[in-house]
Amino acid sequence: MNVISIIFGLIAVVAILMYNSLVSKKNQVDNIFGAVDAVLKKRFDLIPNLVASVSQYMEHEKSTLEKITELRAQAMKPGISDDQKIALDAKLTSALGTINIAMEAYPDLKANENVMHLQRSLTEAEEQISAARRAYNQAVTDFNNAVEMFPTNLMASYMKLQRKPVFEITATERQNVDVGALFNK
Repeated sequence: MNVISIIFGLIAVVAILMYNSLVSKKNQVDNIFGAVDAVLKKRFDLIPNLVASVSQYMEHEKSTLEKITELRAQAMKPGISDDQKIALDAKLTSALGTINIAMEAYPDLKANENVMHLQRSLTEAEEQISAARRAYNQAVTDFNNAVEMFPTNLMASYMKLQRKPVFEITATERQNVDVGALFNK
């Protein structure tokens, strides 16, 4: 009888440890996504100033500016899911890259003090976003491992926990930069 009690006691302790570990990992992912969200909000707050500053110079890149404004508006809507935020962030990152490339064609714009300050602020925000994404991806990887590996996958299934997506770069960002073409312009 004592052996059976000890076995059930050990099973209960293991179950409690697995449950607590999964809850801790899930909360860590949520916490770090909150940090990513805060830095993304900082970037979203900078975008209207950047668009207003460059719009007078970049009239024929108007569609890019409108796309950035539209993506920012979508990302700021209340109630969008984390997956939707991740997808919008990828699109916005790509669009901001396009605007930075387009700005190179405007020497007066590059010399504008307000635009230079906004670019530095945006670059700082992008660096913070990059660091936050790395932390988020590591937390998600730990969580996903726990959700998929035996025996914690049994507890995760019972808790209805599922894999979470990581931040990934877009296909255009994966392409090699043609440095020769940049210097030959």
